[in-house]
Amino acid sequence: MTKRVLVVDDEMDMRTFIATLLDSNGYKSKVAGDGVQGMEEIRARKPDMVVLDVMMPQESGLKMYRDIKTTPEFKDIPVLIVSGLARKTFLHSQKVLDKFKGQSVPEPDGYIEKPPEPEELLSEIKRILG
Repeated sequence: MTKRVLVVDDEMDMRTFIATLLDSNGYKSKVAGDGVQGMEEIRARKPDMVVLDVMMPQESGLKMYRDIKTTPEFKDIPVLIVSGLARKTFLHSQKVLDKFKGQSVPEPDGYIEKPPEPEELLSEIKRILG
């Protein structure tokens, strides 16, 4: 069965790049331009995986990631972060939010800093989806 991957990024070029890479390698991609659209898509058609940017307008990837990991029916969806934000900075922000919200979330299943290399991106997706 074809794995469905939701790509959430506010940059149209990045969404197109990742979606094309996925589609040409046997995955079925769906795209969203921000965290609000991303969560709507997850509720409508739960994907097998999410590729998520962090810095986005409307609803950031930080909030969307926490929403995914703290919602019982979505918490098992693997998330690969692809962001211009350094991994260390992302993890630090999650720890701060854990203390503030009193609810910890696991680290993402993978993290790639932008710009991603196609081989690295595919390799991480294959590793995460098994």
